[in-house]
Amino acid sequence: MRYTTFGRTSGLRVSEYALGAGNFGTRWGTKAEPAEARRMFDRFAEAGGTFIDTANSYQFGQSEELLGEFLGADRDRFVLATKFAGSTAPQPTVNTTGNGRRNMIATVEASLRRLCTDHIDLLWVHHSDTVTPMEEILRGLDDLTRAGKIHHAGLSNFPAWRVSRGVTIADLRGWSPITAVQFEYSLVERTGELDLLPMAEALGLGVALWSPLGGGLLTGKYRSSDEGRLTDWQARLVHTESTAQKTAVVDAVLDIATETGASPAEVAVAWLRERSARSTTPLVPITGPRDVGQLDSYLAALDVQLSAAQYDRLAEVSAAPLGVPHAVSESTRSGLLGGDASVFLPPSVPVG
Repeated sequence: MRYTTFGRTSGLRVSEYALGAGNFGTRWGTKAEPAEARRMFDRFAEAGGTFIDTANSYQFGQSEELLGEFLGADRDRFVLATKFAGSTAPQPTVNTTGNGRRNMIATVEASLRRLCTDHIDLLWVHHSDTVTPMEEILRGLDDLTRAGKIHHAGLSNFPAWRVSRGVTIADLRGWSPITAVQFEYSLVERTGELDLLPMAEALGLGVALWSPLGGGLLTGKYRSSDEGRLTDWQARLVHTESTAQKTAVVDAVLDIATETGASPAEVAVAWLRERSARSTTPLVPITGPRDVGQLDSYLAALDVQLSAAQYDRLAEVSAAPLGVPHAVSESTRSGLLGGDASVFLPPSVPVG
């Protein structure tokens, strides 16, 4: 396992994988029993993993409770990230959800108790509730940071324009910064490359990527069975072969798995690791295993090396349509750079 600082604006040191603990517990009616969750935690730690990602809402709080037990006296060895915005109860209410200051403070206090710790290394705002002003979110995060209850803050599943505005406001007002973003990204979901990833690279934000296997689609298992997220999540957060492109992507992953002798999951994650190496800011996949076997598959990808041709083949078949204004900008780029963009040396970091 390798390590890096999480973006250029933070000294937070993380492992190249994060262990997603959304499956830790059974209060959603499925996922990992506590004993299996413990085995996954221990296996990740043995492999050198230090970055743990959970949320107050995962398993209605049980994920945090289990992690509080697992971390124990070894708490300082790990970077602990959790999220707020969702509910810890099956029936959410208006005043116990969302991005507002009231819910933020109450949720963090409850998370600290469940996690058996006095600080959270990275607090994510889990989702945009679309109604809380960015100034209120930022001021709440700043107060929590100054109080020592959180050390860093990030925005998860927020549109790029809101993240950019948040980063700018915090900078101008001298508030604690937004240091990271989290969004879905895999070979079957690359639309984050259009705005979110260039923004993160330009602003030096750390990037965490959830669902690196497309909810299991990239393993190829759904071609023979519905077992896994496709049934457990009632098709939420799960990709299916709903387009010709997704079918072509799965075909390419399976073909390269045969060529390399690696599993399809290992090929998909190996592509992400190479994509991270080509980025100007670290891209950290959040592994979300249901059991130790799935975690071992993620760890095995650390030893898979794709050839340049294999990487390019996967990149080409999975490319997201550029859309507006990106397609227009690309078509006029040469004209704006003196007539031949190939002779113009671009900056190593995208301009903001």
